[in-house]
Amino acid sequence: MKYYYPENVSRYQWIETEGEKSCNERHISTDLEKFSSRAFLEEILPRLRFSVSNPLALEYGCGIGPGACFLARRGFQVDGIDIIPVAIEMAKKLASEQGLDVHYEVQDICKLPHTGKKYDIIVDSYCLQGIVTDADRESVFAVVRARLKSDGYYLVSTAMFDEDRFSAEPIVDKKTGIVYNRYGDDGLINARTSIVYEILKESPEDYEEAIKIGDTWYLPNRRHLKAPALKAELESAGFNVLYQSGDYGESVICTLKGAAATLHPVSGGELCGQ
Repeated sequence: MKYYYPENVSRYQWIETEGEKSCNERHISTDLEKFSSRAFLEEILPRLRFSVSNPLALEYGCGIGPGACFLARRGFQVDGIDIIPVAIEMAKKLASEQGLDVHYEVQDICKLPHTGKKYDIIVDSYCLQGIVTDADRESVFAVVRARLKSDGYYLVSTAMFDEDRFSAEPIVDKKTGIVYNRYGDDGLINARTSIVYEILKESPEDYEEAIKIGDTWYLPNRRHLKAPALKAELESAGFNVLYQSGDYGESVICTLKGAAATLHPVSGGELCGQ
């Protein structure tokens, strides 16, 4: 099993057995007006320019669909994908209740075919931090490069490195010599890769990426980069970073490298390469 499945499955498994009344217990809001990247999208969408009147949009890791519905209400033709079937079923129901035409599908962004519909905008609303390994992140970026129109935009909102959660005291794995630091309550972070590991409470044989650090098994859980590292990663992956904003630099607008797409003037963030 991939490392990113158990957390996502556990968020929705109560809903499958208990119904929507368990949403609040799992901290899943069914209010489609509330989602983490809304302020960023509200700020930046008016500054994007598209060649068509009803642009095509893809949101990956859409969950129950608040971001996808937000885009649909603003005239986008929206596809939303997520790896959890229960989330997609809820997303379909909530969109229908809002009278919105959003196409949802159970799909893993790391495995999305490179051929098919091309999009004017591809949106990541706090999914990327849970896609941890170099190989999986490159799989995501390869899909985006293949499915984004030449004049399209790639919008990323992602959790970032938090200095308050970091402990400077090193923890050295004697077997590998790799240096880790405490991060959060019981996690570890590899400061070189920015990969955060959490203690694995299940059998390590069930997970492809489980690693043993000292006497304890861990599973990669997050990738919490600092702002310059995120920008460098995206540029290395074939994107041009036009804009980076937020308290930690967590909100980013990209185009394909060499694309002519630009932004109208913005405020409150750093324009890159303009």
